[in-house]
Amino acid sequence: MEQVKKMSTTEANPLVRTVASTQSEMTEVILPNDANTLGNLLGGRLMHFIDLTGAIAAYRHARTHIVTAAMDHIDFIQPVHVGDLLILKSSVNRAFNTSLEVGVKVWVEDPQTGTHLHVASAYLVFVAVDEHGRRQKLPQVQPETTDEVRRYNDALLRRQHRESESARRKQERRTTGLTKV
Repeated sequence: MEQVKKMSTTEANPLVRTVASTQSEMTEVILPNDANTLGNLLGGRLMHFIDLTGAIAAYRHARTHIVTAAMDHIDFIQPVHVGDLLILKSSVNRAFNTSLEVGVKVWVEDPQTGTHLHVASAYLVFVAVDEHGRRQKLPQVQPETTDEVRRYNDALLRRQHRESESARRKQERRTTGLTKV
């Protein structure tokens, strides 16, 4: 494998960043205004927290403006209740030319017992842009652990699926006479 110079998170224009340099963690206490009538965290509010945590990881990698392009996949596994501590962790899975994929995993912590329960996972796609909205080239990601390598490889498969699905929808719009959906 080609030897690549690794850069710190403070260098402005590195060739490669490690996954560890992009990691982000956020903790929120769930309050009544975050919940539905059953006392469970609203799904849209959870998506907001996921987007924020993912954006921080993307920003740490890109070191330029980033915009959310897609929430590729989200699994709501367990409900989150008022009073729970929500813990979100994110990191960049893979960088492409101007876009990157971030994985976000969400746990709930019971504040009385300290036990953790996995409640949600999501993949998001962000695009690096300059102050005028023009796409910016990104440094590559260097996975270092077995788990990071697996996520790096899986990110390419998800990207290929997104591109295939996008082409299918585009063709469908052409055949049905719709120009944009």
